[in-house]
Amino acid sequence: MNSPDPRRQLLLELFRAGLARVDGRSCVRNALTADLASRSTRPIWIAAIGKAASSMVLGAHDALGTAIERTLVITKDGHVLPQLTATPGFEIHESAHPMPDERSLAAGARLLRWVDELPEFVDPLFLISGGSSSLVEVLEAGTTFADLERMTSQGLGEGIAIGELNARRSRLSLIKGGRLAARLNGRVARALFISDVPGDDPAVIGSGLLGPSGVTPDRVERTVIASIDHAMQSVAAAAMELGLEVGLSSRRFDGDVMRLAVRFAHELHLNTSEVRVWGGESTVQLPEHPGRGGRNQHLGLATARLIAGHSDLMLLAAGTDGTDGATDDAGALVDAETCARLALVEFDADSCLQRADSGTALAATGDLVHTGPTGTNVGDLVIGLKLSAESARSLQDGRGGARSRVL
Repeated sequence: MNSPDPRRQLLLELFRAGLARVDGRSCVRNALTADLASRSTRPIWIAAIGKAASSMVLGAHDALGTAIERTLVITKDGHVLPQLTATPGFEIHESAHPMPDERSLAAGARLLRWVDELPEFVDPLFLISGGSSSLVEVLEAGTTFADLERMTSQGLGEGIAIGELNARRSRLSLIKGGRLAARLNGRVARALFISDVPGDDPAVIGSGLLGPSGVTPDRVERTVIASIDHAMQSVAAAAMELGLEVGLSSRRFDGDVMRLAVRFAHELHLNTSEVRVWGGESTVQLPEHPGRGGRNQHLGLATARLIAGHSDLMLLAAGTDGTDGATDDAGALVDAETCARLALVEFDADSCLQRADSGTALAATGDLVHTGPTGTNVGDLVIGLKLSAESARSLQDGRGGARSRVL
């Protein structure tokens, strides 16, 4: 029996290093602990919304303890950490993602009431992460849930960039695009963000759920505490500690997934760096009846076709939240033999890509990455490796110096 390829474990370890740097619990704890000395002694109400809401709330409780009087958590199905359900005092709402449903409207209504119920003697703290756009909503008068559903479905199907999709969502909403901040009526508040959008702009994160009000001045102190750049830098640092040469992309990727697959494969082929790190978010144009998968699985399968036969090349593409599209898998880890394994089970990569059924193909080849909920959400990480299996095995010696280049 052949021993496992050490390069697959290496790529997974690098991915985990990226996740550790943007962990919601540690990032919130560090941000709040840094200014404990200057914090007021008033009680605190917390509203945490997004895929990373559970971990962010735990970080707030680590730092603030008994100063917290009330905690509202709105997160995706299956993303509630056991520590929350085992502790009294948390009001928890599980909602829908990536497509909103009636629970999104119920959660939005509850968030609106929560803001309206804020006593004058408490300090509100908002913890916002990606996924908020779908998880909570209060619709403009005259807008129906069918309108919201149609717009979201069309945007996801056409592969519209996240910034544009969030802008469209905010135009239908009474709480997005700075409107929730305006509802605070000028009271002092603080908001910490884990960003999954280009530019890390609070006006775009969660469709501007706690972004600045464009109508009236607000007094919300906003801080982005984690982004894809932090995760990428941590991946690069972990690879450099192993003595590997690293190429770190200087700009975030976006756009069509098929074009990006060509770009990433091309850079892996032509450059000398043993590890290449990209971060961002691709888009996929879906057929009328898509199969199983997500944009990272699609990217992985598309890249596998281009690195077939190049035994030193591998690529991991995964969502930092631990999910990819409507699946429970984070993404894919493909190598030079992925397409050969696919052929053995009588699948065709091209037809799977045309049907947007990459998840079915990659499940058959054993190339899916599954992490479960990660406690963060900063977008997608893509890590390329140009290394032989023998060289990977030699890394346990710990020899070599750190080398990096910014691309």
